[in-house]
Amino acid sequence: MFGSDLRLPERGLLLHIGPHKTGTTAIQGAMRKARRKMAKHDVIYAGKTRQHQMAALAVTGGKGLLGDRPAERGDWDELVTEARAHADKRVIVSSEYFDGAKDDVARMVVEELGGERVHVVITLRPLAKILPSAWQQYVRNRLRYSYEDWLDAMFNQPPYEMPTITFWQRHHHDVLVERWASIVGPERLLVIVVDESDPDSLMRTFEKLTELPDGLLEPETGWTNRSLTAAETELIRQLNVEFYKRKWPSKRYHSAVRRGVVRQIQLRAPGRDEARITTPAWAIEKANEIAAEAALRIKASGVHILGDLSTLSDAPVNPDAVPVSAVPLTLDGAAHAVIGAVNAAALEWIPASPLNGGPIARLSRLARRAQTDVA
Repeated sequence: MFGSDLRLPERGLLLHIGPHKTGTTAIQGAMRKARRKMAKHDVIYAGKTRQHQMAALAVTGGKGLLGDRPAERGDWDELVTEARAHADKRVIVSSEYFDGAKDDVARMVVEELGGERVHVVITLRPLAKILPSAWQQYVRNRLRYSYEDWLDAMFNQPPYEMPTITFWQRHHHDVLVERWASIVGPERLLVIVVDESDPDSLMRTFEKLTELPDGLLEPETGWTNRSLTAAETELIRQLNVEFYKRKWPSKRYHSAVRRGVVRQIQLRAPGRDEARITTPAWAIEKANEIAAEAALRIKASGVHILGDLSTLSDAPVNPDAVPVSAVPLTLDGAAHAVIGAVNAAALEWIPASPLNGGPIARLSRLARRAQTDVA
């Protein structure tokens, strides 16, 4: 079990299961960056990638993002083999895709990773603050619903599953905690309420859990995955509508939109006056109600809790929330979107070895330089 100071036992395995949109990317990036330094302190961040997405998808049966390669059983077996090979050290496994595990799968995950050695960490943020980033992520995976229609479906249209069945599987936080606590026991499960006023607090917490030196975990640099503005997200949503109408293939969407338009848009720095996604008051109020009930059940579950559960249901209501579709896209944002699409088209359709000096060669070089030239 966790020690009185919440330290992971010396031969324990820390399984961080998210859920999605709770600071997972930041902590995973920091651990990827510090993987070698961590190993010198007998803390193994398993694998070689930023997170253990493929292993989690393989065992849970999840699909991941459109266009990514399918997960294979070997991805999971490789993670299990590495975890067992370091049975004498602390090991960390982290992927928000474990939040999709049903009871039997979660039990199997724990058993195969090490049974009583496994300690689970769940990071939580206010449900109301998760809504806009969750919708945006779904849009980047071809969702066509507007933000307002999606919110209505998630809160007002029983059984609250369509069009994104995974949302409540991930974000009934009390159900998530109770599921994993029933498997590892409440004494081996820690809920961390993320302190949003301190971006580095999660890194400091993971250091203390595993007795790493203060400051060893640092934010990852050189990797752009910023949230999109309201207008940028609406642009992608409208592209999704057109893709659906025109019956263009998923492969083309992955290359043109996800790897082209979205990546190029993320390279620009939005102006301070560019509106972010704002949630209507009624949805914030409903989310706060659900979060407050979840907090009561989490507290009653007997798990370890680090942070203030009451903050999960105190998201402020914005009376001036503007529908996403009403927010105009800046010319700079539109230009980046077009360049991203052209760049993706050039990289996909221009021959890999064009004639030296010809117009096709020049277009290929320009397309490949577009991201850095515009950024």
